[in-house]
Amino acid sequence: MRVLDSHLHLWDPEVLTYTWLEGPMAYRFADLELEHARLGLAEPEKSVFVQAETIEDDFLAEVDWVAGLAPAIGIVGIVAGIRLDRGTDTVAHLEGLLAEPLVVGVRHNLQGEPDGLAVSAAFVTGAREVAARDLSFDVCVRENQLPDIARLAGAIPELRLVLDHLGKPAVGTAASPLAPSAEWARDLTELARHANAFCKLSGLPGEAGGDWSAEQLEPFLDVAADAFGVERLMWGSDWPVSVIGPAEAGDPHAPEDGAATYQPTARSRWADAVIAWAETRGHDLDALLWRNAEQFYRTDRPRLLQTDVAPRSGLRSWLRGHRG
Repeated sequence: MRVLDSHLHLWDPEVLTYTWLEGPMAYRFADLELEHARLGLAEPEKSVFVQAETIEDDFLAEVDWVAGLAPAIGIVGIVAGIRLDRGTDTVAHLEGLLAEPLVVGVRHNLQGEPDGLAVSAAFVTGAREVAARDLSFDVCVRENQLPDIARLAGAIPELRLVLDHLGKPAVGTAASPLAPSAEWARDLTELARHANAFCKLSGLPGEAGGDWSAEQLEPFLDVAADAFGVERLMWGSDWPVSVIGPAEAGDPHAPEDGAATYQPTARSRWADAVIAWAETRGHDLDALLWRNAEQFYRTDRPRLLQTDVAPRSGLRSWLRGHRG
């Protein structure tokens, strides 16, 4: 069974700067750590790296770092960090990203941004520049922001966008599950009306704080399948964000105080849960686990290196001097 993980993070606080890492996540998660979290039955297993929210000055350095790790660990695409509301600075950043053939898309992390930013004139202009370069846009929002993303999709129908983590709906926990809300289902369905909008089956274990069951999360997968159709869904692990939570049974390193910790088997458990759900519903497993992500990110069509862009080191210095 081949697997293309559409949503993998890597980070190393000794190499790049992050302001949000804390607790069990404030450690290195890179090549060695990923090797211990491989999916047992996946052959081949490849991944798309999604930017891990370094500080803005490190956006391009993150691309360089991941590109250096990519051949050894099976990364076939990079979704790079960017600010899309910076006008000419956004254009310059995009041109710099084109110097790395592994860059297949960008992400301006919207989940902590003010409502309305995604449909502001500056942001829409930047998103049009993304579409013009045939790059995709990863959408990381919370469920109340979904209507803005539907409006963005309507304003730029040629923009290929993919919703991370099903829009982060409230799912509860294994012991206290929540049903999909009518508002979330409505807004997800409205976004799905746009043909170039896709959705990742990812992140729900993280929304449950690592305390989840397959039965709890299957109703959310059903809503996504009804809205997008299986041909516009893709599996993602959201590793290592979604593998932090209560210690797994038998973990010899479990914190004595019961604090959240790294769950060694959670990446595989999420893959197994989605596979079991798909098999029960008769969904196309290869589409969910490989083909849709490959076609969306165009990892089967390597992008040629651009030679008419500014040198990477010079662009980094320029961006540092022009941060907003």
